[in-house]
Amino acid sequence: MDLRIFTEPQQGASYDDLLRVARTAEAAGYDAFFRSDHYLKMGSADGLPGPTDAWITLAGLARETERIRLGTLVTAATFRHPGPLAISVAQVDQMSGGRVEFGLGAGWYDDEHTAYGLDLPPLKERFDRYAEQLEVITGLWRTPMGETFSFSGKYYTLADAPALPKPAQSPAPPVIVGGQGKKRTPELAAKFADEFNLAFVDTDTAAAQFDRVASAATAIGRDPKEILRSVALVVAVGRDGAEVARRADALGRQVDELHANGLAGTAAEVVDRIGQWREKTGITRLYLQVLDLSDLAQIEFIASEVAPQLD
Repeated sequence: MDLRIFTEPQQGASYDDLLRVARTAEAAGYDAFFRSDHYLKMGSADGLPGPTDAWITLAGLARETERIRLGTLVTAATFRHPGPLAISVAQVDQMSGGRVEFGLGAGWYDDEHTAYGLDLPPLKERFDRYAEQLEVITGLWRTPMGETFSFSGKYYTLADAPALPKPAQSPAPPVIVGGQGKKRTPELAAKFADEFNLAFVDTDTAAAQFDRVASAATAIGRDPKEILRSVALVVAVGRDGAEVARRADALGRQVDELHANGLAGTAAEVVDRIGQWREKTGITRLYLQVLDLSDLAQIEFIASEVAPQLD
């Protein structure tokens, strides 16, 4: 089971905060450090010191880490044009020596679009744009060196793009698709995804959606086993009940609720819960949503007390 650290810096974090978490995760042996792509806080957090840009952050971390993989859950298709985005991600992949993974989603959070003057089209148009972005970005990366890439869609048109720079990973960084849509999401995952991710759902919901993705892959002649299965869950893990409760309280959450909807408990309880997830859904990768970025001790505790029991 791959364990990855997943952060939500729009809730209040500087680049230096994220660097401390990424370096702690790398030293502790985690597989990857991921962050969300949002420009506005959610809920009651004050959001200070303000948002950080996902790909600027990852570019910095690419030069300040050595081994850990880096990525987004997920880049919003509404924030950036796919041509420049393909360039940015390819450059960060080069800067990291080939450690980038690219999660892309349709975009959804109304308030951040309003706050920063970004368009948020109706859902159908967002998915149409999202599908075209996947075509454009992966097409640019996979165009052979020395050839050009052209694309004519409803929303994006590219003519004779040199399709440069190339990512360090060939033919492209792994692409992550996710979401609970029952038709278009599985179809896009079947066509483009190396990994399919579900965030903050229960095992039954996850199993049903993974089955839809597998069926969509089979329908286009792709082996469903080529698409890795992963989930993201919030964590509050400790040595005993008191430490678990303290960590849940720091998130403004109740332990019982986190038992049901996340990963909360002692090391033994969390290992058992992860085992249930693996058995019911076939996941092989888990993103641990760490919301208290000052609690580096929890990251180290999970690495030392939970991870060794998952092999």
